[in-house]
Amino acid sequence: MKKIVRITTVPQSLKNLLKGQLRFMNRYYTVIGVSSNGPALAEVSEQEGVATVPINMTRTISPLRDLVAIFKLYTLFKKERPFIVHTHTPKAGILGMVASKLARIPFRLHTVAGMPLLETHGVKRVVLNIVERITYSCSTKVYPNSYGLRDIILSSRFCNSDKLKVICNGSSNGIDTEFFNPSHFSASSDENVRGEIGIDVEDFVFIYVGRLVSDKGINELIQAFRQLADEFSNLKLLLVGPFEKDLDPLEEETVKSIEECSDVIPVGYVNDVRPYYAMADVLAFPSYREGFPNAVMQAGAMGLPCIVTNINGCNEIIENEVNGLIINRKSTTELYSAMKRIFVESSLFKKLVMNARPMIESRYNQRAIWESILVEYKSFEKDSVK
Repeated sequence: MKKIVRITTVPQSLKNLLKGQLRFMNRYYTVIGVSSNGPALAEVSEQEGVATVPINMTRTISPLRDLVAIFKLYTLFKKERPFIVHTHTPKAGILGMVASKLARIPFRLHTVAGMPLLETHGVKRVVLNIVERITYSCSTKVYPNSYGLRDIILSSRFCNSDKLKVICNGSSNGIDTEFFNPSHFSASSDENVRGEIGIDVEDFVFIYVGRLVSDKGINELIQAFRQLADEFSNLKLLLVGPFEKDLDPLEEETVKSIEECSDVIPVGYVNDVRPYYAMADVLAFPSYREGFPNAVMQAGAMGLPCIVTNINGCNEIIENEVNGLIINRKSTTELYSAMKRIFVESSLFKKLVMNARPMIESRYNQRAIWESILVEYKSFEKDSVK
């Protein structure tokens, strides 16, 4: 069978963001997963049934280490001779696309699932723009995972429209709506989870799932929630995800509030987020930038309305006042108002809950996205024999 190499910067992305997809593609091609070394990379081999190769890549700008990674990728490509190299995440994109072009791999694909450069300025923004242009110039096809990202790429003139394609309705991997299904959880199991983390049965729970960093809007979320909690009792904010103190730390005041406010409950990274979605009421996701956020799809599939910012991806999954509320990013005032509305207006809340899961099921079925990517791969086979 023909070989395909799929690359991410860190192994957690292969394991979580592309869960199930590598195993599916391995039925039709010999799939090799490449990422930085770590325990999660071995878990990918077991989970997906594919070979994996560790090649260390940094998430920061590091010219010497990046050159070493390009050389190792080039060597791997010359040895394996894949017919497709498909990269995800920014650093894996630039390194994988440059190395695969040098190795003369015929089909070089890059999926864009968010742009850190959107929140940078000055010299760093100039450098990241150059990196983005190099990545796209070395690729033969670019897949923004939302229509909003496609528009940003075109307006930034990173590449021409004929190189771009959005798969299905967006998303890199879709959502497994059978796995993320509230029917797997009972009222008693929800009550048990609440009891374990100190949430009462009658509490109304806002949940956030993701990294606890500034550009996810956590500073605004904590401020808005504390203002709301000063007005109403029986409110809780559940934070599910790790702190990242190196790349994009939270404000000191935010960290202090999380530590001191008994109504804010951080549980850190968890292997299975479903029990937390199941016992919560609303996802609050005030991110500054996204590609196509899995947390919003997951929450919707679990029947939760979502409060999101008016950014690409989020504003494609959520329709305002249909399955959630859309606010402007970086606005503590708008976030507070949306949280208050969804808590106070019971008729609005019930309407959003009613629409949440059906809208995810109808638009982001995981199997449909896998099949569409497979059709892309098969089309390249036809091109290669012309």
